[in-house]
Amino acid sequence: VHELAELEKRQEFLSTQIADILDAKKQLEELIEKINEDSRQRFIDTFEAVRKEFHEIFRKLFGGGKADIILETPEDVLESGIDILARPPGKELQSISLLSGGEKALTAIALVLAVFKSKPSPFCVLDEVDAPLDEANTGRFAAIIQEFLTHSQFIVITHNKRMMAVANLLYGITMQEQGVSKRVAVRFDGKTQMDPAKMEPVASEASEAA
Repeated sequence: VHELAELEKRQEFLSTQIADILDAKKQLEELIEKINEDSRQRFIDTFEAVRKEFHEIFRKLFGGGKADIILETPEDVLESGIDILARPPGKELQSISLLSGGEKALTAIALVLAVFKSKPSPFCVLDEVDAPLDEANTGRFAAIIQEFLTHSQFIVITHNKRMMAVANLLYGITMQEQGVSKRVAVRFDGKTQMDPAKMEPVASEASEAA
Protein backbone atom coordinates (compact mmCIF):
# COMPACT_ATOMS: atom_id res chain seq x y z
CA VAL A 1 0.00 0.00 0.00
CA HIS A 2 2.82 2.37 0.88
CA GLU A 3 4.60 1.59 -2.39
CA LEU A 4 1.38 2.21 -4.36
CA ALA A 5 0.95 5.59 -2.69
CA GLU A 6 4.52 6.53 -3.61
CA LEU A 7 3.93 5.51 -7.23
CA GLU A 8 0.70 7.50 -7.42
CA LYS A 9 2.47 10.53 -5.98
CA ARG A 10 5.26 10.09 -8.52
CA GLN A 11 2.74 9.79 -11.35
CA GLU A 12 0.97 12.96 -10.24
CA PHE A 13 4.28 14.83 -10.15
CA LEU A 14 5.30 13.62 -13.62
CA SER A 15 1.85 14.41 -15.02
CA THR A 16 2.17 17.97 -13.72
CA GLN A 17 5.63 18.28 -15.28
CA ILE A 18 4.35 16.98 -18.63
CA ALA A 19 1.44 19.42 -18.55
CA ASP A 20 3.83 22.31 -17.84
CA ILE A 21 6.10 21.26 -20.69
CA LEU A 22 3.20 20.94 -23.14
CA ASP A 23 1.88 24.34 -22.08
CA ALA A 24 5.32 25.92 -22.53
CA LYS A 25 5.64 24.25 -25.94
CA LYS A 26 2.26 25.65 -27.01
CA GLN A 27 3.24 29.15 -25.89
CA LEU A 28 6.54 28.93 -27.77
CA GLU A 29 4.82 27.71 -30.93
CA GLU A 30 2.33 30.58 -30.73
CA LEU A 31 5.17 33.06 -30.20
CA ILE A 32 7.15 31.64 -33.13
CA GLU A 33 4.07 31.82 -35.35
CA LYS A 34 3.49 35.45 -34.36
CA ILE A 35 7.13 36.35 -35.02
CA ASN A 36 7.00 34.58 -38.39
CA GLU A 37 3.79 36.36 -39.31
CA ASP A 38 5.26 39.75 -38.38
CA SER A 39 8.45 38.89 -40.28
CA ARG A 40 6.47 37.83 -43.35
CA GLN A 41 4.47 41.06 -43.35
CA ARG A 42 7.56 43.24 -42.87
CA PHE A 43 9.39 41.35 -45.59
CA ILE A 44 6.49 41.71 -48.04
CA ASP A 45 6.14 45.44 -47.30
CA THR A 46 9.88 46.02 -47.73
CA PHE A 47 10.04 43.79 -50.81
CA GLU A 48 7.26 45.72 -52.55
CA ALA A 49 8.85 49.07 -51.67
CA VAL A 50 12.25 47.94 -53.00
CA ARG A 51 10.60 46.48 -56.09
CA LYS A 52 8.97 49.81 -56.94
CA GLU A 53 12.14 51.83 -56.36
CA PHE A 54 14.25 49.30 -58.28
CA HIS A 55 12.12 49.73 -61.40
CA GLU A 56 12.30 53.54 -61.22
CA ILE A 57 16.04 53.76 -60.54
CA PHE A 58 16.80 51.15 -63.21
CA ARG A 59 14.98 53.23 -65.83
CA LYS A 60 16.91 56.34 -64.82
CA LEU A 61 20.29 54.58 -64.95
CA PHE A 62 19.61 52.84 -68.28
CA GLY A 63 17.59 55.63 -69.87
CA GLY A 64 14.60 53.30 -70.19
CA GLY A 65 13.96 49.57 -70.04
CA LYS A 66 12.35 47.54 -67.29
CA ALA A 67 13.52 45.70 -64.17
CA ASP A 68 11.83 43.58 -61.54
CA ILE A 69 12.55 41.30 -58.61
CA ILE A 70 10.40 38.22 -58.04
CA LEU A 71 10.16 35.58 -55.33
CA GLU A 72 11.09 32.06 -56.40
CA THR A 73 8.63 30.53 -53.90
CA PRO A 74 6.05 33.23 -53.04
CA GLU A 75 4.10 30.80 -50.85
CA ASP A 76 7.02 30.78 -48.37
CA VAL A 77 8.56 34.24 -48.45
CA LEU A 78 10.86 33.69 -45.46
CA GLU A 79 12.66 30.82 -47.19
CA SER A 80 12.29 32.01 -50.78
CA GLY A 81 15.12 33.05 -53.04
CA ILE A 82 14.89 36.24 -55.11
CA ASP A 83 15.36 36.38 -58.87
CA ILE A 84 16.44 39.63 -60.54
CA LEU A 85 15.02 40.32 -63.99
CA ALA A 86 16.25 43.16 -66.20
CA ARG A 87 15.51 44.44 -69.67
CA PRO A 88 17.83 47.22 -70.84
CA PRO A 89 16.39 49.33 -73.69
CA GLY A 90 16.10 47.31 -76.89
CA LYS A 91 16.53 43.91 -75.21
CA GLU A 92 14.26 41.14 -73.94
CA LEU A 93 13.44 40.72 -70.25
CA GLN A 94 15.95 38.21 -68.85
CA SER A 95 17.77 37.09 -65.72
CA ILE A 96 20.64 39.29 -64.56
CA SER A 97 23.03 36.35 -65.13
CA LEU A 98 22.56 36.77 -68.91
CA LEU A 99 23.50 40.47 -68.99
CA SER A 100 26.89 41.89 -69.95
CA GLY A 101 29.38 42.90 -67.26
CA GLY A 102 28.52 46.60 -67.43
CA GLU A 103 24.78 45.88 -67.45
CA LYS A 104 25.15 43.61 -64.42
CA ALA A 105 27.05 46.33 -62.55
CA LEU A 106 24.46 48.98 -63.37
CA THR A 107 21.58 46.66 -62.43
CA ALA A 108 23.27 45.81 -59.12
CA ILE A 109 23.76 49.53 -58.42
CA ALA A 110 20.07 50.14 -59.13
CA LEU A 111 19.07 47.40 -56.69
CA VAL A 112 21.43 48.60 -53.94
CA LEU A 113 20.14 52.16 -54.27
CA ALA A 114 16.55 50.88 -54.28
CA VAL A 115 17.14 49.08 -50.98
CA PHE A 116 18.82 52.20 -49.58
CA LYS A 117 16.00 54.49 -50.75
CA SER A 118 13.31 52.27 -49.22
CA LYS A 119 14.97 52.70 -45.81
CA PRO A 120 17.56 55.50 -46.00
CA SER A 121 20.30 56.08 -43.45
CA PRO A 122 22.24 59.28 -42.66
CA PHE A 123 25.20 58.20 -44.79
CA CYS A 124 26.23 55.59 -47.34
CA VAL A 125 29.69 54.32 -48.38
CA LEU A 126 30.23 53.18 -51.99
CA ASP A 127 33.60 51.59 -52.79
CA GLU A 128 34.48 51.86 -56.52
CA VAL A 129 31.04 50.73 -57.65
CA ASP A 130 31.46 52.90 -60.76
CA ALA A 131 34.60 51.08 -61.94
CA PRO A 132 32.86 49.02 -64.70
CA LEU A 133 30.79 51.97 -65.98
CA ASP A 134 31.46 53.97 -69.13
CA GLU A 135 31.29 57.77 -69.31
CA ALA A 136 27.57 58.02 -70.08
CA ASN A 137 26.53 55.55 -67.38
CA THR A 138 28.81 57.23 -64.84
CA GLY A 139 27.01 60.50 -65.55
CA ARG A 140 23.61 58.88 -64.92
CA PHE A 141 24.92 57.25 -61.75
CA ALA A 142 26.25 60.58 -60.47
CA ALA A 143 22.89 62.23 -61.19
CA ILE A 144 21.06 59.52 -59.22
CA ILE A 145 23.41 59.97 -56.25
CA GLN A 146 22.65 63.70 -56.18
CA GLU A 147 18.93 62.93 -55.80
CA PHE A 148 19.71 61.23 -52.47
CA LEU A 149 21.67 64.15 -51.01
CA THR A 150 18.62 65.81 -49.47
CA HIS A 151 18.49 63.16 -46.73
CA SER A 152 21.80 61.24 -46.89
CA GLN A 153 25.52 61.89 -47.18
CA PHE A 154 27.54 59.75 -49.58
CA ILE A 155 31.18 58.74 -49.20
CA VAL A 156 32.29 57.46 -52.61
CA ILE A 157 35.66 55.84 -53.27
CA THR A 158 36.41 56.30 -56.96
CA HIS A 159 39.08 56.77 -59.63
CA ASN A 160 36.57 58.28 -62.04
CA LYS A 161 37.08 61.99 -62.77
CA ARG A 162 33.42 62.48 -63.59
CA MET A 163 32.39 61.20 -60.17
CA MET A 164 35.04 63.40 -58.54
CA ALA A 165 33.65 66.43 -60.35
CA VAL A 166 30.25 66.19 -58.64
CA ALA A 167 31.67 65.89 -55.12
CA ASN A 168 31.37 68.66 -52.54
CA LEU A 169 34.63 67.62 -50.88
CA LEU A 170 37.37 65.48 -52.38
CA TYR A 171 40.14 63.62 -50.53
CA GLY A 172 43.02 62.42 -52.67
CA ILE A 173 45.64 59.92 -51.50
CA THR A 174 49.04 59.99 -53.19
CA MET A 175 52.39 58.34 -52.48
CA GLN A 176 55.17 60.70 -53.51
CA GLU A 177 57.71 58.86 -51.38
CA GLN A 178 58.05 55.11 -50.92
CA GLY A 179 56.10 54.02 -47.85
CA VAL A 180 54.64 57.47 -47.15
CA SER A 181 51.13 58.43 -48.23
CA LYS A 182 49.83 61.98 -48.50
CA ARG A 183 46.24 63.10 -48.16
CA VAL A 184 45.02 66.21 -49.96
CA ALA A 185 41.55 67.63 -49.34
CA VAL A 186 39.89 69.64 -52.10
CA ARG A 187 36.68 71.64 -51.74
CA PHE A 188 34.44 72.69 -54.65
CA ASP A 189 32.52 75.95 -54.61
CA GLY A 190 29.08 76.22 -56.18
CA LYS A 191 30.34 77.70 -59.46
CA THR A 192 33.12 75.23 -60.14
CA GLN A 193 31.61 72.05 -58.76
CA MET A 194 31.45 70.38 -62.18
CA ASP A 195 34.94 71.51 -63.28
CA PRO A 196 37.77 69.36 -61.82
CA ALA A 197 40.35 71.78 -63.23
CA LYS A 198 39.24 74.50 -60.79
CA MET A 199 39.76 72.66 -57.52
CA GLU A 200 41.06 74.59 -54.53
CA PRO A 201 43.26 72.72 -52.00
CA VAL A 202 42.17 73.39 -48.42
CA ALA A 203 44.30 71.00 -46.33
CA SER A 204 46.98 68.35 -46.58
CA GLU A 205 48.92 66.04 -44.31
CA ALA A 206 51.49 63.27 -44.61
CA SER A 207 51.31 59.99 -42.71
CA GLU A 208 52.96 56.60 -42.69
CA ALA A 209 51.27 54.17 -45.06
CA ALA A 210 49.45 51.33 -43.36
